[in-house]
Amino acid sequence: MLAERAHASLSRYFSPNLAERLAGDPSGLELGGVRREVASLFTDIASFTSLVENLDPGQLADILNAYLSAMTDIVFAHDGTVAKIVGDAIHVLFGAPGDQPDHAARAVNCALALDAAAEAFRLHWRGRGIAIGVTRIGVHAGPAIVGNFGGSRFFDYTAYGDTINTAARLESANKCFGTRICVSQSVVARAGAFRGRAVGDLVLRGKQEALRAFEPLIKAAYDEASLKRYQNAFAKLEAGDATAMPAFAGLVGLRPDDTLASFHLKRLLTGGTGTQIEVS
Repeated sequence: MLAERAHASLSRYFSPNLAERLAGDPSGLELGGVRREVASLFTDIASFTSLVENLDPGQLADILNAYLSAMTDIVFAHDGTVAKIVGDAIHVLFGAPGDQPDHAARAVNCALALDAAAEAFRLHWRGRGIAIGVTRIGVHAGPAIVGNFGGSRFFDYTAYGDTINTAARLESANKCFGTRICVSQSVVARAGAFRGRAVGDLVLRGKQEALRAFEPLIKAAYDEASLKRYQNAFAKLEAGDATAMPAFAGLVGLRPDDTLASFHLKRLLTGGTGTQIEVS
């Protein structure tokens, strides 16, 4: 009976296999925290507040429940831990509560899968006349304090620390660039094989030092030739080469929907230089 109650509680946060394993260990429900290396992932739907104000409550509930169900299923398929859901926003951990040596790679793969599902969901509802915003995702890796925090009657399995705050800031930074996924260099360094492009060296809100961020990409969305052209243009931007502007202009000419290339072109046209960017 105790194991069944533990499993019911744990299954709210963890994938079925992990919940079953943790249910057999009573310490899994004890209050307290430990310091671990984790990958922290945040998701958020753009303009969700406007959606709440304009939709019928019943319809909003149907849409949000379907969205959260699809997203958490993907998290669990990648053996992620749902640390918190607030409205439409989801906070996911990899590398906690159990060790996952590949936590960064799992986080990147999960982010790409979440992005694909969220875009399909958004386009489905747009076809039915309901404008759901894009889902923005931020991922950062590093140390955090994780565990059960609360009281005897209520507790959450959650995480605290700069790693968590930085992941949330990266999710928000997508607004600046028109991207949907933004991951830190620490994630890329830990992930092993990574396919994507540099966004810039971001000075995030509340930070003093710049953090290089990347946009992970799949080949179907951004082929090798396009990726190489972007990397060449970014290298020129980084080197202060005057030909960076025409390089980004060429990218935008080939792909007018490339919001990141457009961001860098507009920045260069207005006198911006280098790769360091302040993000409020």
